[in-house]
Amino acid sequence: MKHDLITLERIFKAGCVNFVRNASLSIAATAVMVVTLTIVLFSVVANATFTNTLAQINEKIDISVYLKDSVTEKERNELIDKLKKLQNVRGVEYLSKEKALDNYREQNKDDLNLLLAISQTDNPLPATIRIKPVDPVKNNDIKTVLETPEVLKLQSDKTSYSGERQQNIDEITKSTTFFRRAIFASAVIFAVISMLMIFNTIQMAIFNRRDELTIMRLLGAGTWYIRGPFIVETVLYGVIAAIVSISACNFLLVAQAKAFGSSSLSLLDIGYANDYFAKYFWVFFGLQLIAGISIGAISALIATKRYLRFHTGRKPRRLRRRKK
Repeated sequence: MKHDLITLERIFKAGCVNFVRNASLSIAATAVMVVTLTIVLFSVVANATFTNTLAQINEKIDISVYLKDSVTEKERNELIDKLKKLQNVRGVEYLSKEKALDNYREQNKDDLNLLLAISQTDNPLPATIRIKPVDPVKNNDIKTVLETPEVLKLQSDKTSYSGERQQNIDEITKSTTFFRRAIFASAVIFAVISMLMIFNTIQMAIFNRRDELTIMRLLGAGTWYIRGPFIVETVLYGVIAAIVSISACNFLLVAQAKAFGSSSLSLLDIGYANDYFAKYFWVFFGLQLIAGISIGAISALIATKRYLRFHTGRKPRRLRRRKK
């Protein structure tokens, strides 16, 4: 047990020495990993922010069906029941002509001209059925029902979710989807670049120390005793990168929150993003550490497994079998 602890201590010290010895390569590999972890963290925060923004937009979106005055109560109730059965409908509300007029007056209570104009005529507003969709983009089933001949003859005008309004909502949704995919793709690309960078760093370190490693092998050093310092070195990359990344993201979000307050900046609500990041700060920090350590350790394991066989006098299995 004591011998194992001494061995681990030596491996850890050797890894730290290697990190300092290869300072330029260590800084380069750590910098790439910082960029990778920052993009991954930003993608998580941005995805949560986009989801919140879409949820707020969806909450305000409804499809209004304007009914003719001649529609009977039976026809109206049949249409409401049919809409409630649709999978993409989470709520249906009926507004009578009187209720529609009251809502109109409430919404325009500060505009005396509109209130005066509406008071000088009979109620011109139609009875309305408001449909709350689960997903406003996937409303084909609702359209199918509303565009049937028997329902069209009940309508006095086009539904509210059409034309420019529908186009704007669809564009917002498409933009959000594009940003999510772009951020995810960037995270994957930089993760691969980071692993390749670390892989090449370890490869160069092994090549520079090939004579030393060969001597260690001849003296009876085990594979893990040789491989250990390289893994410790790359783990240090991950730990430092995680600390720098989480600190940088925290600084940027706090600075932007102070600059923009709780206002929304395009699709990215800075106030919500900052609150979300602060709420899950330690969770993000833990995940950053795990991700950084994993990227470094996996890269080191692959590099040492491939190259230590050739630089420590250990021949590949195929060659040994042929020699036998």
